[in-house]
Amino acid sequence: MEYKGVWILAEQSAGRVQRVSHELLTRGRLLADKRKADLTAVILGLGMSQEDLQELIERGADHVLAMEAPPLEYFLPEPYAACLAHLIQERKPEIMIAGATTTGRTLMPYVAIKVNAGLTADCTVLDIEEETGNLLQTRPAIGGNIMATIKTPNHRPQMATVRPRSTNPAPRQPGRRGEVSHSLYRGR
Repeated sequence: MEYKGVWILAEQSAGRVQRVSHELLTRGRLLADKRKADLTAVILGLGMSQEDLQELIERGADHVLAMEAPPLEYFLPEPYAACLAHLIQERKPEIMIAGATTTGRTLMPYVAIKVNAGLTADCTVLDIEEETGNLLQTRPAIGGNIMATIKTPNHRPQMATVRPRSTNPAPRQPGRRGEVSHSLYRGR
């Protein structure tokens, strides 16, 4: 199966979608459009607001994949990583981005190791290299004195975390259509 599509890791707290999720939709939508691919918002939790999940569609996601189970109610690295790694191995997204929040900074390196992918942390700019389709991940380096652009051409998914509040939340488009699907996490 070929790797395709752009995923964002939407975050929730007490079942409510967090602002960083809407910011990631801004970045994810641009990447998905450049790749002519679907944008999926993956969210893990329990008892999530259905209105909030629909709002992810209204803000640019083509699909929302909501994984729910009691072990996912609160962020714990092991069940979150097991669940996300399983989804990545099963559905094979080309690109996966998350916020450089406590959740993203903890979870994404763990998942990258599990799925044998590269990860660039604390990106400020994301773009697509037109000739290759590779994700261009730009971040400050050497104490912030230079900007480094990194790509991971040999591994999929290409993974990055993005600094929160480094872009505006995607605007709502009431009536925008997409698919919200629910899965039950069964543990590993």
